[in-house]
This record gives sequence, C-alpha cells and structure tokens, in this order.
Amino acid sequence: MSGKTHTYTCALTWTGNTGAGTASYTAYARDHVFSGAGKPDLPGSSDPAFRGDARRYNPEELLVAALASCHMLWYLHLCADAGVTVLAYHDEPVGTMVEDARKGGYFTKVTLRPRVTIAKGADAAKARDLHRRAHEKCYVANSVNFPVDCEPEIAGSE
Repeated sequence: MSGKTHTYTCALTWTGNTGAGTASYTAYARDHVFSGAGKPDLPGSSDPAFRGDARRYNPEELLVAALASCHMLWYLHLCADAGVTVLAYHDEPVGTMVEDARKGGYFTKVTLRPRVTIAKGADAAKARDLHRRAHEKCYVANSVNFPVDCEPEIAGSE
C-alpha cells in the first residue's frame, strides 16, 4: 500500500427498541442514528421493504448518495483545475440491488445522472470528459464491486 492513509469514524446508535428488544422479527423498529462530533445527526432505518421507516435514510440510499457525492466533489475539483466554471450541478442517481437468499442482497449497478450547467464560453467537451476522469478518481467507486455508470448532461448558461 502506498500513499497516505485516512481513517473515518462515526457513531451508530440503534434507537428501535420498542420495549421487547429483538424478542421477534416484528418486535423492534429498525431506527438508528448516525452521529459525529460537531455534525447534525442523520436518521437511519432499513428500506421499508424490510420493515424500515421511509422517512429515514436507509443504507442502500446512503451508498448511492456516497457514490454521487464522491463523483461530484472530484468533478468540481477537476473542473476548477481545468478552467471549466461550473454554475450548477444536480444528480439523481439510481442504484439497483438484488435480493439473494444466500448473500442477503447486493448491488448490481449504480447510474449517476449529473446535470451540469457551465459558464458561457466554457468548453463543453472538456466538461463532459472530466466526468470520466472524476470517475477514475472517485474513492467510493474504486471501492465497490459493481459497475458505476455516468450519464452526464452538460448545458451552457444563457
């Protein structure tokens, strides 16, 4: 292993004991809270398909969000370095997970769909190519064992 090593931590607290603990599969809520020093709490649960609370983030959504966020942050960095001024960035990524009796479940694919607005006169071809480079550098995409596709749209400002 070469280069710098970074360590990341958070706290996770299960808040779903409704009085009987895990006495049965239906006896408890899947609610939990992620927390970190000086940061707002993030409410978590399981997917509603697995008895979770739809008002809270589930691990599957957080994985898709981590991929989209990492890609965006690298993309903005590369654009700034390359002289491509980004004025707006919006993504609605989609992840596909398959349930499996043996493994429990696994992702088969995530597709990022960033919609980027660049400054008037900026190089749209370069802006598009920087998505490829951002994908190559994305820590999260480099850490998963399924394809992460990117379908960017680039628009110039009026």
